Amino acid sequence: MPGRLRPLLVVDAANVVGSVPDGWWRDRRGAAERLRDRLAARAAGGSGEGTGDGEDGEEIVLVVEGAARGVASVPGVRVVEAPGSGDDRIVELVAAEGRGRPCTVVTADRGLRERVAALGAGTAGPRSVR
Repeated sequence: MPGRLRPLLVVDAANVVGSVPDGWWRDRRGAAERLRDRLAARAAGGSGEGTGDGEDGEEIVLVVEGAARGVASVPGVRVVEAPGSGDDRIVELVAAEGRGRPCTVVTADRGLRERVAALGAGTAGPRSVR
């Protein structure tokens, strides 16, 4: 895509994982890894070959915090650890990397949605990646 910046998709791991009561609280890191793997399949277009691009060539960033830290990046999904608040790290990412290109944050957190919208990012709910 010469001359065009790739869209950025930032996923709030804690919020997306927490949106389904499937026992994630027993293994937060494992739940974040399963989400990462679903996102990697999206990036690969379901082929399992990992092109590094998601739908429409998007760059996918998964933000993890707390007990979910330690999840490794994989082809198609860059994992970023939040040293403190995941929401604050997401806002930092949107401010630093989302300007001048389409940017969407996946979360159901109303406060976070407002913060990233003020920076020009769009939002989507957890179901969009589950």
